[in-house]
Amino acid sequence: MPALVNYRGDDDFCYGGSFCSGDSGVMFSIGSHMEIYCPPRKRSRISGPCIVGRNLLDDKRPSIDVLPDECLFEIFRRLPGGRERSTAACVSKRWLTVLSGVRSSEFYRSKQLDTINKDEAMNDVTESVSAFEDIVECDGYLTRCVEGKKATDVRLAAIAVGTSSRGGLGKLSIRGSNSLRGVSNVGLSVIARGCPSLRVLSLWNVPFIGDEGLFEIARECRSLEKLDLCQCPSISDRGLVAIAESCPNLTSLTIESCPNIGNESLQAIGKFCPKLQSITIKDCALIGDQGIASLLSSASTVLTKVKLQALNITDYSVAVIGHYGKAITSLVLCGLQNVSQKGFWVMGNAEGLKTLSSLSITSCRGITDLSLEAVARGCPNLKQMCLRKCCFVSDNGLVAFAKATSSLESLQLEECNRITQIGILTALSSSSAKVKSVSLVKCMGIKDLSTQFPTLSPCESLRCLSIRSCPGFGSRSLAMVGKLCPQLHHLDLSGLCGITDAGLLPLLESCETGLAKVNLSNCSNLTDEVVLALARLHGETLEMLNLDGCRKITNASLVALAESCPLLNDLDISKCSITDSGVTALSHGVQSNLQILSLSGCSMVSNKSMPALENLGRTLLGLNLQHCNSISSTTVEMLTGNLWRCDILS
Repeated sequence: MPALVNYRGDDDFCYGGSFCSGDSGVMFSIGSHMEIYCPPRKRSRISGPCIVGRNLLDDKRPSIDVLPDECLFEIFRRLPGGRERSTAACVSKRWLTVLSGVRSSEFYRSKQLDTINKDEAMNDVTESVSAFEDIVECDGYLTRCVEGKKATDVRLAAIAVGTSSRGGLGKLSIRGSNSLRGVSNVGLSVIARGCPSLRVLSLWNVPFIGDEGLFEIARECRSLEKLDLCQCPSISDRGLVAIAESCPNLTSLTIESCPNIGNESLQAIGKFCPKLQSITIKDCALIGDQGIASLLSSASTVLTKVKLQALNITDYSVAVIGHYGKAITSLVLCGLQNVSQKGFWVMGNAEGLKTLSSLSITSCRGITDLSLEAVARGCPNLKQMCLRKCCFVSDNGLVAFAKATSSLESLQLEECNRITQIGILTALSSSSAKVKSVSLVKCMGIKDLSTQFPTLSPCESLRCLSIRSCPGFGSRSLAMVGKLCPQLHHLDLSGLCGITDAGLLPLLESCETGLAKVNLSNCSNLTDEVVLALARLHGETLEMLNLDGCRKITNASLVALAESCPLLNDLDISKCSITDSGVTALSHGVQSNLQILSLSGCSMVSNKSMPALENLGRTLLGLNLQHCNSISSTTVEMLTGNLWRCDILS
């Protein structure tokens, strides 16, 4: 029977039993197994017991929920700090909605909170935490990212409430959207009202956010510095014009695959955003010459980085770039099918790109030998040049470009199929520039020469050479490269199935200063002889070696590396003919800082290598054991437990 507490002052407990009809006391429940009985202090005027039941109390609604939203608004805006607001927001969706509608500037601050000294708040955290939160709420250093199913208006409301007093939201990225409850203008408006400190906003694939959401951002977030719009079909010129007019601190703008944004937006950006430094425009059908010309010719802009891709612009826009791009240091032009040779020729001869240091041109038919030479002459400070899929550039254009430029340090050619090794070697030999890096990728015109090539002057400045996936590049060409580049530090020959030991050995012998990084992945004809020579000639400087897919490499290579390469920290021997004895030899080597080891696909490495791997694990940070079928899952689990500093892929 439940115990009854005597409320008359004595220490007696009254147990169980039924109450007489004349007793008008009250019984209260204080738990699942105990109740308190309170006898009357005055004679009851109503006969019969007065018992307040447990169910009656539980069913009574809190009175605050009866209040309309306007009253809740006034109550919530008087909450003293962010902790209290966050707690209130967790009560119900209605409370969260009301709280998220309170602007940061509308929260009530008493005189005590307004006048509190910041140093005192830091010294006495326990007493002044709420006041200190209010002091720093506009700093805007927090970053939030919502993606996919988590991208909803409710989540944005929670972010707005939770970050408003914890430093303020500075960066927000919304990627994708919930298919049923996707982010809309409502959610973005909540962010705008609750996070006026927002400086960076990225919207990607959000079809339900339109101009109304940007209106709120423009109205509340005047400190916006960076805006990225990608796949936003509901945003038009109206929204972006509002941003331009209200956010003068905008420094970076990206517009990608936004079909309703056109020239009017760019005109407004050029007029109202004097601090704009970087702009990227891709695949926007309504943007043409008028918008690009207005933006670039505006006297108020100080653009330093420009990227234009897949736009319906003509020679006029490119000519404007050449004339007005006096501050541009990085220029990327991609897929401009309507720009002809004349446009690029004018861009170079306009002599407005004096400060340009990096230029990348992809899939532009207007880049020919003539226009390429003009660009080189008009960009005297050009240091990095990248040409991709420029099918009209030949050896003559490349050599003329190399002779015309004097500052070039990096040259990258990808899928330029009219360029042969004659053009490459001649350009390197005759270049007056200090070229440090050359990269050739998928250039099908490069093939081994059948005749003897004339003697060329070596390129003493070249440090990095990358020749990847050029199937015609063979041992004969490689030997010539070795004579031309004696100062190489980094060598990447991945995917060159045609090279053999006989072609690579002369190059290794020609390198005078010592190779540090070597990538020979998928060079399937190379054998241990190359690795032995590499260890003998460059063992003291070698730091990274990739032999992935070189199936003729055996344990002999690991023995040589273990004995001669003390600086080796990254080794990839995936799909090589390595066994347990090779791994053991490596574990007993002179390497004191081996951090990355990949044994993926080494089917002859078994559980017997566990002690060696544990020994190597003293320095390893990454170990790849994928597709090592002879290593059991139990061994992998034991290694994972013992090598707690190392990330193991299995």
